[in-house]
Amino acid sequence: MHLDAAETKRRAARAVAGHRRGMDFELGEEQRAMQDVARGFARDEMMPHAREWDENEVFPVATLRQAAKLGFAGICVREDVGGSGLSRLDATIIFEELAQGCTSTAAYISIHNMAAWMIDAYGDDALRRRLLPRLCSMAHLASYCLTEPDAGSDAASLGTRAVRDGEHYVVNGVKAFISGGGVADVYVCMMRTGEPGPKGISCLVVEKGTPGLSFGAREKKLGWKSQPTAQVMFDDCRVPIANLVGREGEGFKIAMAGLDGGRLNIAACSIGGAQFCLERTLAHMRERRQFGSRLADFQALAFRVADYATELEAARLMVRSAAAAAGAPGATRLAAQAKRFATDAGFDIVNGCLQLHGGYGYLRDFPIERVLRDVRVHQILEGTNEVMRLIISRELLAN
Repeated sequence: MHLDAAETKRRAARAVAGHRRGMDFELGEEQRAMQDVARGFARDEMMPHAREWDENEVFPVATLRQAAKLGFAGICVREDVGGSGLSRLDATIIFEELAQGCTSTAAYISIHNMAAWMIDAYGDDALRRRLLPRLCSMAHLASYCLTEPDAGSDAASLGTRAVRDGEHYVVNGVKAFISGGGVADVYVCMMRTGEPGPKGISCLVVEKGTPGLSFGAREKKLGWKSQPTAQVMFDDCRVPIANLVGREGEGFKIAMAGLDGGRLNIAACSIGGAQFCLERTLAHMRERRQFGSRLADFQALAFRVADYATELEAARLMVRSAAAAAGAPGATRLAAQAKRFATDAGFDIVNGCLQLHGGYGYLRDFPIERVLRDVRVHQILEGTNEVMRLIISRELLAN
């Protein structure tokens, strides 16, 4: 079944409306159609190339732009600027499927979506209309810049400073571990414009080619090799005040709102990667024989995959429940719970699938080790899983 981008958006919008009428654990016809589109794209356009992208550290821009034609570059961005106008729930369905094609590439699409959504949700109309049409087509690529060399989990302590000078901000500082660094066209950056702590942080868009903007060398990473990662550096970088997203002092709130969605998407990517590995492990167990029997006939091994399937379904339901609650009271805690559970479960399942493949699982000729390397970082980025526990416990123990 082939749907064009416009029809995909219409069907997904009707599906969201149906979902909001009440709790329903089954996807409706329209959601399944949207899922099929994402699954087909992952199977046909991503999966056949994932090994090459990983081995040669290829950033597949042409494939990203093909994904954008299906509406996957501005999933939650409003339609008046080229977005799909879909919900957080829709995004998790899409990213679970894309991650089965290439977990690393799907994760970059998630980051691009997060940055685009922040501009759409908090930017003024002029900024939205100037930047988002090209972001929604992926003619331009986006990066999210919060982390610094000395400000990781303690993001509110960031030191990159933006000082007002007439109609510009003069920016100095360094951002670290930036996906798309050096390649992206739009950098959505958290800068200190005021007092210490979260209330002194503002959000600025810095565009590629701005004088004073430069980049570090491409980082050598364990996984996520189909997307570049580099430091983003500012040396008296002059950014127009028109590039301010929201108001001064709102940057930390905007950054955290973006992460609520990003955590759900990266959790969905972990589920997709684990589902990919589990399906291949089940096929391997049906075929592989040892001691005269199929691996599938050993009860201890069969029980292991039963547990993996159970944990995977629990993670999927938790992520979709949190996504359906986006914008409601407690949504940040629910997103943190879903991210913590799904990314931990995803890595454990992939690691167990590698074990069940024996020595073959350790070979680069088989895809399990690549997915293992890609999903490991999901327990670190978008807030470490230790920080997720902090968010959860603070709400639980609050007066």
